[in-house]
Amino acid sequence: MSAFTFSGPERGADRAVLLAHGAGSDRHAPALEAVAGALADAGVPTLRFDYPYRIAKKRAPDRPPVLDRSTRDAAAELAQRTGLPAERLVLGGRSMGGRYCSLVVGDPELPVPALGLLLLGYPLHPAGQPDRLRVEHFPRITVPSLFVSGTRDSLGSKPALTEAVRAIKGPVELHWLDSADHGYRPLKASGRTQAEVTAEAATVARDWVSGLPS
Repeated sequence: MSAFTFSGPERGADRAVLLAHGAGSDRHAPALEAVAGALADAGVPTLRFDYPYRIAKKRAPDRPPVLDRSTRDAAAELAQRTGLPAERLVLGGRSMGGRYCSLVVGDPELPVPALGLLLLGYPLHPAGQPDRLRVEHFPRITVPSLFVSGTRDSLGSKPALTEAVRAIKGPVELHWLDSADHGYRPLKASGRTQAEVTAEAATVARDWVSGLPS
């Protein structure tokens, strides 16, 4: 069974988007499917992929070197399918997947070129450990970056993430999903559904990707 799901036109677009999944999900996560659908409607191809542990039907994520290599390989696969150079690819995804995209782009020795970073619920720190910030690579990120996070995200509060992204050298945009948590689930009192929050994230992602320089 393939570890990839490709959406949108294979050729002719001037940009494409890689979407990596979070630690507890896979390439069929609702947020990734929604973003891929919105981008396909805008004529932007996307590639969603599963990390090896998901293909093996394991629950625990792979070790960092495996996640790093898999992210790089998936970006290369997208470039090959679309015929686009790495500089025309936006890398990103949900939580852990988005983090590893940012890590390969901000790698100190072998950075992956990219058009931008699309970070859906960036896990600023491990659960319950707000002092262990995952930001060492931020100063090496020079491409445009979009962070789409919930205002109740327990892995990256609005004040903490707003402060942390100041270290990024490239242009940064933050979009906050009102009352949503790390999984994009809103409070019932908000009157919004998770599907509506996810649709908002997809629309914001589509507009941002489409607005990047040609």
